[in-house]
Amino acid sequence: MSTEVAEPAPAPVDNREQILNEKSSVAETTAPENTIDSKTAGGEDGIPALDESTGPVKKPLARSAPNCKPAPRAELTAEQQTKYNELLSAVSSWTDIPDTSARNAPTSPIIDRERLWLTRECLLRYLRATKWNTPAAVKRLLETAVWRREYGVYGLTADYIAPENGTGKQVIFGFDNEGRPCLYLNPNKQNTKQSERQVQHLVFMLERVIDLMAPGQETLALLINFKDSSASSNPSVGTGKQVLNILQNHYPERLGRALISHLPWYVTTFFKLISPFIDPITKSKMKFNEPLTDHVPASQLLKTSGGDIDFIYDHDVYWPALNALCEQKQKEYRERWERAGKKIGESEIYLKGGDEGSVETGGNDGDAAVQK
Repeated sequence: MSTEVAEPAPAPVDNREQILNEKSSVAETTAPENTIDSKTAGGEDGIPALDESTGPVKKPLARSAPNCKPAPRAELTAEQQTKYNELLSAVSSWTDIPDTSARNAPTSPIIDRERLWLTRECLLRYLRATKWNTPAAVKRLLETAVWRREYGVYGLTADYIAPENGTGKQVIFGFDNEGRPCLYLNPNKQNTKQSERQVQHLVFMLERVIDLMAPGQETLALLINFKDSSASSNPSVGTGKQVLNILQNHYPERLGRALISHLPWYVTTFFKLISPFIDPITKSKMKFNEPLTDHVPASQLLKTSGGDIDFIYDHDVYWPALNALCEQKQKEYRERWERAGKKIGESEIYLKGGDEGSVETGGNDGDAAVQK
């Protein structure tokens, strides 16, 4: 559970003119020194030069290939905008929320970090996940806000998680054809015994993938390679159900594609056992044993998965580089939110440095329109 001290709700600040004059963008962001970028890599847009002089790549990519971008979302209909406004008004009224999911649990004030999580796009993801049922979206958002407190999402540090990733069993590297950051899961590199920290490890990496999403991108690509894995290296059915619960209930609308390859018989059996618990929409995003270059540019894909990138996992290099990059992006994200007035319902596109301006709040009912 987070130990962050409760912060009073800030007074509204109207800095829209200043904000709209800012020309911040992801391309203008300076990457940390220990992160691959166009200068250190010898390539463009974070793509490393593939020649013998550079040797194997050991650091994460900061950006996708120039032509790999998410498709723009359709404009909201009048009915959808009304439902969004109702949801925004409801969550904006939260002052105290429960500290745990237990019945009659104590409550404490909502803090800035939690308010920052409640972006415009976050609210819309929950509306889409509940088929635009506003009361259901309010309920699920509150459940996730409480889960994030109770599970200690904000307290999962790089140092605490580091032992789990010592062998590179999870790697964030490259972007797919739609600009989704790729999270590789490598069961054959399992290095720890089954524990809660293994699940916390996945949650930590999901949060880092979200940090690396470009403006307008809301989903990730999951690449699971079971080659050379053993039955003992794969999660139990119980752990699989726990992970599915977390993904489906607390990270809705985040999975863009799951690319699963080299399935041995026992993994096929595992998927059959957990299949009844997988949402039909999630199932539709799962692709089995398809050529990964159909989904990820070879220039962004590891050689071990059929791509061009000669990558070697060196924990002492990769782990600090990944976390430095993510910490820089978190800092810039929060600073933009603070400059815009710390609003619930702020635009993620703006917060991630895109061209879209801050949300303009109008009236007394929490209605919001995104400035173009």
